[in-house]
Amino acid sequence: MSQTQFNDNISNLYNRRLNTLKERVSTLMSDSSIVAEELSLTDMKTLASSIIDIETSLLRNDVEMLLAQKESIERALEKKSDELQHKKYEIFDLMEQQLSSEVALSKLHQVKLQSIDLYEILSEIVESSIITALEKEYDIEITDSLGEAIKEITFESIKEGSLNTIRIRKILSTILISAIDVAEATPTKADEILRATLKGMRWGLVRSIDRFKQRLAYMPVEAKHILIEDYDTIMEDLNQTDTLFSQVIINQASESSSQTSKLLLELNKEMRYDLEELVHISKEAADVMKARFSSFAKEAVKKADSAIRSPKAQQAKRLGQEAWGVAKVALGNAIKTAKDAIDKK
Repeated sequence: MSQTQFNDNISNLYNRRLNTLKERVSTLMSDSSIVAEELSLTDMKTLASSIIDIETSLLRNDVEMLLAQKESIERALEKKSDELQHKKYEIFDLMEQQLSSEVALSKLHQVKLQSIDLYEILSEIVESSIITALEKEYDIEITDSLGEAIKEITFESIKEGSLNTIRIRKILSTILISAIDVAEATPTKADEILRATLKGMRWGLVRSIDRFKQRLAYMPVEAKHILIEDYDTIMEDLNQTDTLFSQVIINQASESSSQTSKLLLELNKEMRYDLEELVHISKEAADVMKARFSSFAKEAVKKADSAIRSPKAQQAKRLGQEAWGVAKVALGNAIKTAKDAIDKK
């Protein structure tokens, strides 16, 4: 019997009118035309797949419908997020038009920096800040003014999101890449630009971690649960922020021109001692987190122990045991085959 015929046979034998799934499956499996012990692996797969297809057709339709809705919602969410961002820009632009005082404008710009989503336009902000600093270098030393600007950009980009290695690395890399682009276009100022950028990034990262440390004491219960789930990862990340910072510089140096690469590596070497503050604040944050949340993490372990008895966990345990059983049988057959071949010799 071909697989198509076998599949059609199962479909014809399957009694959809029976009330329960158990009755429908047991009736099919006990049919005289289906002898489980004589089925090949392919036949067994066809049998299981046919039952699953029949029983889950409505659920699959629901899943496909929900996936379509999800895609539609994601597109709508992206569109509304863009509209929200542009509306913020419009409001700040209109407010700026009403202000003539440099002091008031400076305060409004600080609020603007804290209110918009910087990551979407991070490269453009960094480039604009560097060019502005270059244009106004007669007013203030470029290293100080640009360093301060990069510090604010770094801090505002990092502070509201999760404090994890991947996210921080992306933000720092984006900032440094933009600075490298301007530095290579302005080689006479490359040293000042990159030196100020790296210092600003370090200050911004230190300030972000310090803010995280301060907020640990006041975090709501929901955030504590997030910390518990990610406890080990965050602790590990906090204990290697200096390494992360240096790796970002080294990685970008390897992708830059020889002149820029040499300059970045020299600056990275110079900054090794400047990273002590970053190491210190990261250790403090890790200590605070450990003191406050290690007990929560232990409680989460207890809950995990009780979860082992859940139906989902039991099913996983069964699958693990079954997989081991399959491997054991396969190994046994292989050993037997090898032994038979030796005996024949």
